[in-house]
Amino acid sequence: MKNYKYIGLLLLSIGFASCDVDNTLDPIEEAMGPEIALDIKDLNLSKYVAVGASFTAGYTDGALFKAAQENSFPNILASKFSMADGGEFNQPLMEDNTGGFVAGGNAVQPPRLYFNGVGPTRLNALPTTTLGARAAGTSFNNYGIPGAKSFHLTFAGYATLNPYFERMASSENASVVGDATAQQPTFFTLSEVGGNDVLGFATSGGDGSDMITPPSVFNDSFTKLVIGLTKNNAKGVISTVPNITLLPFFNTVPNDALELDAATADSLTGFFQAVSGIFIQGAIGQGVPPAQAQALGAQYALTFTEGKNRWVIDVPVTQTNPLGFRQMTEDELLVLTIDQRALAQGYGSVLLTPAVLQVLGKLQAGAQITPQEGGMVLAAVNGIDDKDALDIDELASIKSATDEYNKTIKAIANSNKNIALVDLNAILLEASGGIRFDNYTMTTSLVTGGLVSLDGIHLTGRGYALMANKILEAMDAKFGSNFTTATNGLAKADDYPTNFSPTLR
Repeated sequence: MKNYKYIGLLLLSIGFASCDVDNTLDPIEEAMGPEIALDIKDLNLSKYVAVGASFTAGYTDGALFKAAQENSFPNILASKFSMADGGEFNQPLMEDNTGGFVAGGNAVQPPRLYFNGVGPTRLNALPTTTLGARAAGTSFNNYGIPGAKSFHLTFAGYATLNPYFERMASSENASVVGDATAQQPTFFTLSEVGGNDVLGFATSGGDGSDMITPPSVFNDSFTKLVIGLTKNNAKGVISTVPNITLLPFFNTVPNDALELDAATADSLTGFFQAVSGIFIQGAIGQGVPPAQAQALGAQYALTFTEGKNRWVIDVPVTQTNPLGFRQMTEDELLVLTIDQRALAQGYGSVLLTPAVLQVLGKLQAGAQITPQEGGMVLAAVNGIDDKDALDIDELASIKSATDEYNKTIKAIANSNKNIALVDLNAILLEASGGIRFDNYTMTTSLVTGGLVSLDGIHLTGRGYALMANKILEAMDAKFGSNFTTATNGLAKADDYPTNFSPTLR
């Protein structure tokens, strides 16, 4: 994979200003209309089982904790199903509202995030959920497994690899789909499967530490999941995979955040002019015709201006780009965690040591420099790693895989009369511009948008309530039920939070 460098003399930090705003409005009395009874037609909701990953579990603010699980979309659905003889819905609840795991008196998975008035930060608290300890209960309905990829859900023995499934698995050798189907569901949801198949690759900036699941593997796994869940003629809802690069984890830190004053801009411009000169000298020394060397070298003479500039990155070395420097394009993305690592590790600078300045002076005077001196100048760049960005090729890989996953999902929904489809991909796209939920317009902005939680990936409680309503709408459209028009048939936005107090433990 590529090694990225983001060049600048200033470090980037994200700040969220806090302010006290009185949002209280005079109460408006609702006009009381006639009660509309819920009619589920021939649906059997007596045994509802949910299968999926972190969204299904209710993961919020970078952790799984009790209050978040109680606001999971499956639990919200179960509360609506209870209006029509829906049965008990058991979840493998965590031990606290801190989140994370503890082992040997030490936190081995961190607690949840909260908003400290400036930005998201971790609770200063020790989790009480012990790693490896079984959750209370003998059988469960929510098989949302944070971190699970599509093929993990069909893998026997996954409990030995995932601590969330370990808490609820029927045995060490159990599979998620096996345990879920053993509950003999009459209705199911199979949601956000495929999200983790691209998410690990994306959050690591495509640095090679996590790879995208091939569509053929996803197709095989998803098909097995559907076969297992429908084998007793159960009906259910499946969802498309959203375009994860629309989430604030990838859109909060702008790629033109290299803010420079005039003097710094001039210094960087001079530095990259020197880089261009080093390349031209080296190319001519290796027999490249001077005119061709000048043309190739010109691309390294990057110009910076006062104000905002795009970061400079490394790209693969090619014949037309032998050094591999270029600036980020408008569409390329930085991950949310770049800021934290940059501040902690001092990345994002050009180290103009006296030795480097001496070489630059020689170049400005028209003197020849040695290859060693040229290498020293290039090494002066203290770059941020590949894991902090998604380039055009990596974004294309994510989109291609997501599109292929969704082809499979839609084909299965279209060919099976017992399956409804909720298009999470379309919903997230709509939310990017603002999506209406009761009296709120929710967006994908971090902290302020109301839809996505503080980790920049998972939903808020209110976001999961909206997701539950979209599933109920899909059920109405496919099966003829009337959740969308029945009295109290849908979740209400005001009943679900967008953030949790740091005092909640």
